[in-house]
Amino acid sequence: MDDRKLIEEAKKVRDRAYAVFSGFFVGAALLDENDQLHVGCNVENSSFPEGSCAEANAIGAMVAKGGKKIVTIAVVGGKGELEDCAPCGGCRQRIREFSNDDTRIIALSGSGDFVEYNIDELLPKSFQLK
Repeated sequence: MDDRKLIEEAKKVRDRAYAVFSGFFVGAALLDENDQLHVGCNVENSSFPEGSCAEANAIGAMVAKGGKKIVTIAVVGGKGELEDCAPCGGCRQRIREFSNDDTRIIALSGSGDFVEYNIDELLPKSFQLK
């Protein structure tokens, strides 16, 4: 699956996000080591901060289906229209847990251009149990 299709899957699931408190709707789509697609959207909760992020939900879906590594993850979000949206700190650590040096993290800039990161750019000197 190419980057454009992965972004489209993230956009589609973003439309189902439950963001009634922040109004910031996020979708994530990832491919695992078996080339399987997994998606997630943010789900807020009135008992803040008990909501869950789109990336965490996509990773949970991957794990539930037996995936172990993220090959590529796409993240899109914003209030209304799409805007710059990168994973939060907690999700950066979650991505780290299931990534390697080749894992690609893609997002859209506010102007709609693709932006690509690796986990070391988003989370330098990250914590890992060995």
